[in-house]
Amino acid sequence: MNRLNELFQNKKEPLLSIYFTAGYPDLNSTLDIAEAIEKAGADFMEIGFPYSDPLADGPVIQNSSQKALQNGMNLKILFEQLKELRKRVSIPVLLMGYVNPVLQYGVKNFCDSCAAVGVDGVIVPDLPMVEYEELYKDNFISNNISNIFLVTPQTSEERIRKIDDLSNGFIYLLSSSSTTGKNLTVSNEADAYFSRIREMNLKNPTMIGFGISDQKSFNKAAEYTRGAIVGSAFVKFLDTENALQRIPEFIKSIRP
Repeated sequence: MNRLNELFQNKKEPLLSIYFTAGYPDLNSTLDIAEAIEKAGADFMEIGFPYSDPLADGPVIQNSSQKALQNGMNLKILFEQLKELRKRVSIPVLLMGYVNPVLQYGVKNFCDSCAAVGVDGVIVPDLPMVEYEELYKDNFISNNISNIFLVTPQTSEERIRKIDDLSNGFIYLLSSSSTTGKNLTVSNEADAYFSRIREMNLKNPTMIGFGISDQKSFNKAAEYTRGAIVGSAFVKFLDTENALQRIPEFIKSIRP
């Protein structure tokens, strides 16, 4: 059991996770932002490692990834920064990004580095499930790293059940099949999708991401799942004046 498992086991209130891109807005802002997120009251966080071709991301996160790469961010530098992570942050921390940088870094090295700095889980949306199961699962399990899979409204029940069997953290429900940054659609279709997942009685908890930007969308997600993940809205906020000092203000706008 890692920090992530303990959080879901012990806290019953709706959970809030915040995503931001490592190296944005500045190369060395990662730990300052992470510490501020925890102090502001978020339950866990996802630190994105940038990639040059982030196909699933909308313009806000694409821009943050491009700026982070221009600033010089890469996995090697990120892990160097995260050596100080557990001196400043106690809540669960996940890394999120695309599979290409992970393969270049080496999956075993990646998992070993995550464990060494205190990362609790990883979200790699384009890592094929079959490759994870056949080639990489042991690297994650031996390092006590939760691998988080994504589900969309089009994901079949068979695949969701398989994801549930392979998961040991939570399951990330995409509010839609769109890119990041789109607003959560409160519709009969969305209600039916979230209800269908809830009625499957999965063994792993679920969180909703993509389109969570305010208290209304957070509360909507919490009706069906354990909570929600805020990404694009927070990354966009980081581009405003005195954003670091105003992170508590942002968190309270989502979950007072």
